Amino acid sequence: MIIDAHQHVWNLDRADYPWLDAGLSPIDRTMELDEVLPAMRRVGVTGTVLVQAADNAEDTANMIRVADEHPEVLGIVAWVPLDRPHEAERRLAELRRDERVVGVRTLLHAQPDPDWVTRPEVDAGLTVLEAAGAAFDYVTGGPAALGHLPGISERHPGLRIVIDHLGKPPIGGTAEDRAEWRRLIATAAENPRMAAKVSGLYASVGPLDSWTVASVRPFVQDALELFGPERLMVGGDWPISVLAGGYDRTWEALALLTGDLAPAAREQLLGATAAAVYGLRRAG
Repeated sequence: MIIDAHQHVWNLDRADYPWLDAGLSPIDRTMELDEVLPAMRRVGVTGTVLVQAADNAEDTANMIRVADEHPEVLGIVAWVPLDRPHEAERRLAELRRDERVVGVRTLLHAQPDPDWVTRPEVDAGLTVLEAAGAAFDYVTGGPAALGHLPGISERHPGLRIVIDHLGKPPIGGTAEDRAEWRRLIATAAENPRMAAKVSGLYASVGPLDSWTVASVRPFVQDALELFGPERLMVGGDWPISVLAGGYDRTWEALALLTGDLAPAAREQLLGATAAAVYGLRRAG
């Protein structure tokens, strides 16, 4: 089974997405899973994990609705208010009655405070996730935010953390930029409960679609060295990938980037890691 470990859906009639605007055309509209299913089938993806796209309960409810309609959805990374830990605990307990809810994410890069995730009340929210056994998807606007991960790991040794999009490496940037990203993610990877997604790997300078397989490959090779395939999973990042060349282009690149791996390693990246890290009950 090939699992896309990172997809979104959004419905503008059901939830508010403050970051969506005309500057993100053509994805500044309702984007439902039905739209991408033909492309998923073309590239052999049979299961997916839906990941929150807004810091509100309505977005999570919409993902659950989509999952109810589509058996391809194996897991949901939901939203709970981490900065209100008592509310987060109640809400997570409700959500976890659905075995498809396997993790939690907050749009950390949208917070005005770049150190928001280190606040005491948020740290208490991470304790809630740790106790519940829910994974924490860690999304960044750039590599600098990876610097918070060692401290989080130290305070929450039992928390499973998934770094989204390899922490936004500087694809197309300088050698110095790459060295700094590698230093930060290498330190984070020292935590054996840390995993990462080979997803959303677009150009960090210039147009979003100016990336190439050659420009992405060094960062994937670094990730394989630092995490090993058993802690890496692939994701198509749809609908954002529409802005970067489309779902088919993304998966064609992933096929090239993983094509030289041993069969067991490739199996890990293409589904086994996601199934293990998220505890996907219906995978396989």
